[in-house]
Amino acid sequence: MALRVRVCAETDVAEGQLRAFAVPGVTWPVIVTRVAGELIAVPGVCPHEDVGLAGGALVGATLICPGHGYQFDLRSGRCQHDPDLELRRYPVTRIDGDVWVDLL
Repeated sequence: MALRVRVCAETDVAEGQLRAFAVPGVTWPVIVTRVAGELIAVPGVCPHEDVGLAGGALVGATLICPGHGYQFDLRSGRCQHDPDLELRRYPVTRIDGDVWVDLL
């Protein structure tokens, strides 16, 4: 069973821009961005060492962690530095102009 939560309005997320949204009951924010028009949502914490990703950089489809520079391909979640690390991607649903993500 999925836990689907409303994160933001679609208009809150611009192409190539990282946005962090607090979700009640969740420790880290949810990061939402658009890559080539696709809405992508990921946890706001790096799987490497629990560094917040909200201050990271987005270069094309690559999210760069501000803590140690680990790079994650947002299309797949794969880490370019460590094949054992993966940034989870949350399923995204658009409902009436809002962005909903499945956290579980």
